[in-house]
Amino acid sequence: MPGWIEITLRSTSVIIFLFILTKWLGKKQISQLTFFEYITGITIGSIAAEASFDETLNLYHGLVAMFIWALIPFLVGVTAMKSKRARNFLEGKATILIKDGKVLEDNLKKEKYTIDELLEQLRKSNIFSIEDVEYALLEPGGDVTVLLKKENQPVTAKDLNLDVAPIKQPETVIMDGVILDEPLATRGYNRNWLQNEVDKQGVAIENIFIGQLNEYGELFVDLYDDKISVQPSVERPLLLATLKKSQADLELYSLSTENKEAIQLYKKNAKKLISLINKVEKYLT
Repeated sequence: MPGWIEITLRSTSVIIFLFILTKWLGKKQISQLTFFEYITGITIGSIAAEASFDETLNLYHGLVAMFIWALIPFLVGVTAMKSKRARNFLEGKATILIKDGKVLEDNLKKEKYTIDELLEQLRKSNIFSIEDVEYALLEPGGDVTVLLKKENQPVTAKDLNLDVAPIKQPETVIMDGVILDEPLATRGYNRNWLQNEVDKQGVAIENIFIGQLNEYGELFVDLYDDKISVQPSVERPLLLATLKKSQADLELYSLSTENKEAIQLYKKNAKKLISLINKVEKYLT
């Protein structure tokens, strides 16, 4: 067998086997690496390279070696899931680097972390003053998580006692000119509704690169041809304008009649509309 064919077959086998091992180990292996996962990841890569190109190495032995090295983090993960003490020893635990706006120098030295590295991590979280920080922790995965002091945290709707509508996840309903039925049905729509929405924007589905439904059920489309502009949805602004017009009409009716009962009725409903508009205006603009 020619050498290039053997290398092709060996490399293909190694890639397939690595893919199977990675799926078996789970997504954590390619995101947050523990000590064991970091070590085994490097070693498995080295074994895979040797198994692909070294014709003197038995391919079967290389695959067995990769499996054994993949088995180690799997068993470590199972052990860590069952025991908190084992998890702390094998994967480590978070270390406090800042507490009450004060840097804990001993913990920095323990983790071999410099003040420059800490400031860099804070700046990545848009924090430039240490005194604004309540807690900063170095996580086992190497990330620094930060909790700002209460007075420095952004104001939320809960702080202002405001009622907000729940946010729905945007759904991609068109991709590469093809309708995706499952996410469309998840939002309670069908193809006929989608076709009508596409027609309103004057485009064809096959010309849409990606189409998404936002939290309000409005369709956003991006076309293959970037030179073509698509008209934005006007349903929400139109609804707001209609509400404001209705409120103004009620005020006008109250001024154009001499019937006291009608005047009170018009003014009462006009006030209700004003209250409604104040509540929904932020969602309709």
